[in-house]
Amino acid sequence: MGLKDLLARNRSAIVQKWFDRIVNTYPANSQNFIKEQKDRFSNPVGSTILRGIEGLFEELLRDMDTGKVMEYLDPMIRIQAVQGFSPSEALSFIPSLKGIIREELKGEIQGTRVVEELSKFETRIDRITLLAFDHYMNCREKIYEIRLEELRNRSAEVMERIQRNEVRRGGAPGLPRVTGDPEE
Repeated sequence: MGLKDLLARNRSAIVQKWFDRIVNTYPANSQNFIKEQKDRFSNPVGSTILRGIEGLFEELLRDMDTGKVMEYLDPMIRIQAVQGFSPSEALSFIPSLKGIIREELKGEIQGTRVVEELSKFETRIDRITLLAFDHYMNCREKIYEIRLEELRNRSAEVMERIQRNEVRRGGAPGLPRVTGDPEE
């Protein structure tokens, strides 16, 4: 039996352990809710994670189409990016799959052929990790751009208020205040 057959046969257990490992990185008060609330509207984070890792696992077993991989990664990476995790914290869930697979299949990874296949499979996981890193950094950059734009807008709004107040008081910022009759 080849590695892909072993992985397909143990798919549910592997995906569940992967999900649990990801959820365990969240604060303790959130973990139970994410694990137990199955409604995707009440629990969009848990739903997004589960849907994403199921899709990633399937792509790892298939041809690993980059477009599809990104389709599954994107929502998960966006969640991690807005939560402010460091890149290593945000993306550690991907390489953790290697350990989960080795744990789950430890009794069945005996043959040389399966060990070689596992090495190649782990390289695929590494490729996903690198894609995720690039995407995570792009998301963080976008967040910083949005924050900077908000800051600029607020600053401009404050300056406009200051100018309006100065005009109401009879002057304009940067100009001497004129009082009395110009003929004086």
